[in-house]
Amino acid sequence: MTQDLDKLKEWIGQKEGDVDYVTAPAVHRLAATLDLDFPMPKAGDPLPVGWYHIFFPRIVRNSQVGPDGHPARGDFLPPVPLPRRMFAGRRVRFLTDLRVGDEMRRESTIRGVTVKQGRTGQMVFVTVQTDISSPRALAITEEQDIVYREAPEAGAPPPPPQPAPAKAAWRNTVTPDEVMLFRYSAVTFNGHRIHYDHPYVTGAEGYPGLVMNGGLTTLLTVELARRNSSRPLAAVASRNVRPMFANRPITFGGEPSADGKTAKLWAADDTGALALTAEAEFK
Repeated sequence: MTQDLDKLKEWIGQKEGDVDYVTAPAVHRLAATLDLDFPMPKAGDPLPVGWYHIFFPRIVRNSQVGPDGHPARGDFLPPVPLPRRMFAGRRVRFLTDLRVGDEMRRESTIRGVTVKQGRTGQMVFVTVQTDISSPRALAITEEQDIVYREAPEAGAPPPPPQPAPAKAAWRNTVTPDEVMLFRYSAVTFNGHRIHYDHPYVTGAEGYPGLVMNGGLTTLLTVELARRNSSRPLAAVASRNVRPMFANRPITFGGEPSADGKTAKLWAADDTGALALTAEAEFK
């Protein structure tokens, strides 16, 4: 792996750009996936904070898709020689609005490739910085962490859980089913098979069921803050720490600071174990 890592570090600094559009149908489809009574948006309506990540999907021809359903490795992202690939977390700042009808421009840069030794084996983290601009100004700047992991040994126990905070001024419970995961994968053009292919996720990757999409967990956490705070969001830093699965309730919690300028956010699985932790800043 040491030699492989030296080769993988050649990807640091690699850039790619793209153009996408904030369309009313895309926003409407995400609202329906989130089960929101959300009218069809009109040109000029602001995009709700956190919804930007349904845009700029990675699009490759079907023959260029890897065995896990993601684009084959080695194009923009480095070809990490570990079988499991998952979203690990992000740090994002919301600078200005994106609006329905906007042409957006994205520039992404690989900022880091690091190896760590975890409780379940070796892991490689790839950090990608992304800037998204509207026709008016830079709107969003984000750092995203993607983790690649070894497959677990047969019969290996899962890592010990951390309990989620007991105190929460904001709370919501969502039970994602197979349809919700599939619709979210469809609206984000995400082909990762762990979210919809039960034989694959249980056989090839050893999970007990369909895995909750990390981006969807993050979005529902941001939605909790967006709907409960009277202040607009300025920034969110989140970290996914434990996988969750379809047809099991997820509890989202939030505890704002006394001055309302920040909040601690989290998501807990059906056993009460911490699955995502986040910190929000408000304007």
